[in-house]
Amino acid sequence: MSIKIVETSLRDGHQSLLATRMTTEEILSIVPELDKAGFHALEVWGGATFDSCLRFLNEDPWERLREIKKLAPNTKLQMLFRGQNILGYRHYADDIVEKFVQKSIENGIDIIRIFDALNDIRNLKSAVDATKKYGGHCQIALSYTTSPVHTVSYFVNLAQEVEKMGADSLCIKDMAGILLPSDAFDLITQLKKNTKLPINLHSHATAGIMEATYIKAIEAGVDIIDTALSPLSGGTSQPATESFHYILEHTKYDPKLNIKHLNNAAQKLTFIKDNYLKNGILNPKALTSNPSILQYQVPGGMLSNLMSQLKEQNQMQDYEEVLKEIPVVRKDLGYPPLVTPISQMVGTQAVMNVISGERYKIVPTEVKEYLHGYYGQAPAPVNPLVLAKIIGNDHIITHRPADDLKPEFEDLKKKYAYIAKSDEDILSIALFGKVALDFLEKKYQEKPKQQVYAFSVTIGGKPL
Repeated sequence: MSIKIVETSLRDGHQSLLATRMTTEEILSIVPELDKAGFHALEVWGGATFDSCLRFLNEDPWERLREIKKLAPNTKLQMLFRGQNILGYRHYADDIVEKFVQKSIENGIDIIRIFDALNDIRNLKSAVDATKKYGGHCQIALSYTTSPVHTVSYFVNLAQEVEKMGADSLCIKDMAGILLPSDAFDLITQLKKNTKLPINLHSHATAGIMEATYIKAIEAGVDIIDTALSPLSGGTSQPATESFHYILEHTKYDPKLNIKHLNNAAQKLTFIKDNYLKNGILNPKALTSNPSILQYQVPGGMLSNLMSQLKEQNQMQDYEEVLKEIPVVRKDLGYPPLVTPISQMVGTQAVMNVISGERYKIVPTEVKEYLHGYYGQAPAPVNPLVLAKIIGNDHIITHRPADDLKPEFEDLKKKYAYIAKSDEDILSIALFGKVALDFLEKKYQEKPKQQVYAFSVTIGGKPL
């Protein structure tokens, strides 16, 4: 059985190592070589790429996607989609979710990997239905973590549910890189026994164990693995693509990649990477294995955020104490997987607990919203003492959070007709408000004809 490879350097590789700062020009310089290399798919969009284009690079993410599509006629393009959060940090109305999926596919995406931070499959339904409606390949990802409730049976049951939802394939999304080799073998073995879906394993090399984990997953029957071209591999990114070419070559698992095109692409990407090392965006520490994450389960991006927060507060001496606090907060909040946006909430709360000297003395708005149920159902019961301290006797919703959101797209279209020239522009505004408006003003070189307000939505009477 030949293993299929998803090449991640143009999305997760540079998101993990370069703060998602690769420009469209840099990306396009590599795409033709990768397109000829024989990949199952190129992951090129979604995650933080959309936000980074608008906020930091002054680039249109939709134009980036269209240009990549032109240069990759032979290979499917893939994106990461945060369920009801799309590519943003709150829940959006169903009509925005559907329209975003439609336009993603129209602009060049073939495979949409959809996940929910809490594995609350109610938050996947709109995106899944839209992907099927508009002819995309729907890959549902389960956010992998370990806890008393996150057993093999838990993931098998979830996999069977998403298969019934209409998934075309299943991804185990190990965002922290904590899936041990023996656990991978057991999990993949049981998933293959209990579902008919092709299984994709996505992980990170942060802990230094992932090559071994991938091999055991392959032996257990995994169908697809995610790797990154060598210059943007290792550390907080994925294992190296070329390494798995050599490991699997001439075996029954041979992915049949073209090493000549891989080497050509790696040469170009090395030059780009060296520039990011020189300008300081690539921190060499991000390339170093950190086995301690197996104890704290902290993804690489979350570690970077924690360090930034502590540096701003001149509290770097509390770094180890914050790492120890994270599992405590996570347990109190019902063992949520540490993935965007939940990882940011847990990390920030841990920082505040340590700096203030008292647990939950200071609580971010997002954590309060989480406890009110506005992000979905926690995997396990929340600590009742913590719940009482933070939100008292407030009402907690048990329905799907997006059920409280009214359709948004047509109202936005009318409101921003003076600046938006396409449905894609409206979607950019829906997700990123003033950031997108500022970008569009520069792009079209128009001065606003009316006062501009950042778009916001409330749910349960609270802003999201």
